[in-house]
Amino acid sequence: MADIKYYDVILKPVITEKSMAGMGEKKYTFLVHTEANKSQIKEAVEKMFEGTKVKSVNTMNMDGKKKRRGTVVGKTAKTKKAIVKLTEDSKEIEIFAGL
Repeated sequence: MADIKYYDVILKPVITEKSMAGMGEKKYTFLVHTEANKSQIKEAVEKMFEGTKVKSVNTMNMDGKKKRRGTVVGKTAKTKKAIVKLTEDSKEIEIFAGL
């Protein structure tokens, strides 16, 4: 496995209707590095967003989708999503505040 720094773990937030509904329960969804494990994701969230304390991390591997262009069939890259649940006394993540 490659040496992944904490700032390389979280790629971008996932903005969907379901992920926005989970923000009321302090659940945030991120697209993460495919080789990152749960402890690396927890460390990255706590270091990148000041005042946050992670309670649990759930991850899921997403396979690439089949795409066609004429007769040529290919696949998109596989991704990994993480749902991060914060503790009750934790500060909220600011990047989701204006949404």
